[in-house]
Amino acid sequence: MSGKPLFKKVAIVGVGLIGGSLGLAINRKSMAGEVLGIGRSQKALETALECGAVHRASLSYDALEGCDLVVVATPVGSTIGVLSEISPCLAPGVLVTDVGSTKVQIIEKSASVLPEGVVFIGGHPMAGSEKEGIAGADPYLFENAFYVLTPRDGTPEDDLLKLVRLVEGIGSRPVLMDPVEHDLSVAAVSHLPHLAAAALVNCLFDLPGSEKMSLLAAGGFRDTTRIAAGNAEMWRDIFLTNREFILEALSAFTRRLDEFREAVEVGDPVKIYRFLDRARTLKAGMPARTKGYLPALWEIVVTVPDRPGIIGRIAGILGDAGINISDIEILRVREGEGGTIRLAFASGEDQDRAVALIREAGIPAKKRP
Repeated sequence: MSGKPLFKKVAIVGVGLIGGSLGLAINRKSMAGEVLGIGRSQKALETALECGAVHRASLSYDALEGCDLVVVATPVGSTIGVLSEISPCLAPGVLVTDVGSTKVQIIEKSASVLPEGVVFIGGHPMAGSEKEGIAGADPYLFENAFYVLTPRDGTPEDDLLKLVRLVEGIGSRPVLMDPVEHDLSVAAVSHLPHLAAAALVNCLFDLPGSEKMSLLAAGGFRDTTRIAAGNAEMWRDIFLTNREFILEALSAFTRRLDEFREAVEVGDPVKIYRFLDRARTLKAGMPARTKGYLPALWEIVVTVPDRPGIIGRIAGILGDAGINISDIEILRVREGEGGTIRLAFASGEDQDRAVALIREAGIPAKKRP
């Protein structure tokens, strides 16, 4: 980003994975004159300084003086407490946002703890990593990720626009949502899946002979339960702060499980088939190339041999031809045999060229409908 920085001084309270990655992304695009890191761990702050996530670090909220943007990047369960603690150090006109996975509770309580003249806009970058803390910080963590902003009625348009520009600047796709809509949505598409993954893992190890069973856990089980490895403290806070909407989603989920259980108990093949076929049909109607928050994507499926560097070779072939990969996903993998990967592109022309180039290299590829 050239010219005048978007913000003079940005403070990030909490320089963990998200806060550290945000600092790196802001600095990479020079969107702030200075990025200040504030935290309670001297070691984490030193690491943030060393990796370039922040220009300056402090253990004291007094350092907030002169900031025009403050980002609270602490666990969602402590956000309100942090807002209360930093409140005396905030001057009128300061823009404050957070990165929490739930919004209703935080937005409602922020109004009572922040001083008059301070603008709060809720934020939720829908990005993460299996790594934790500042050691896992990545300047590209937010690339092409949804970044939800939840302004309330009366939010100054200029402040919202500046935050939208920041989100776009770090490579994310801003989505404006009502806080209630956001919390119900993430309860269904993020929080409930995490709960289901955790339940599946616990269920496996509740069964007799689970240790031997776990050796059979192949791609399907691994893919379905991967997110269960997330930080338990963080997810505990998410479930507590989004309790109302998680219970609503959980009730709908358990009704479906009860329906399926009854069908299996009575051996009803028609109900079992309808349950599974409805899910298959609905899932098939959710392609990446659809109207929504993200632009259309054109996909191909590539069958890759089990060979060192094969994915890098494919990426090199496409890169040399000036074709950008918008998204990539490993669909199936078998040790010693290879597997299949999904590649997505921003245009049908790139899709056609990619299939042709990969086939010319002797690697099977086809368009995905």
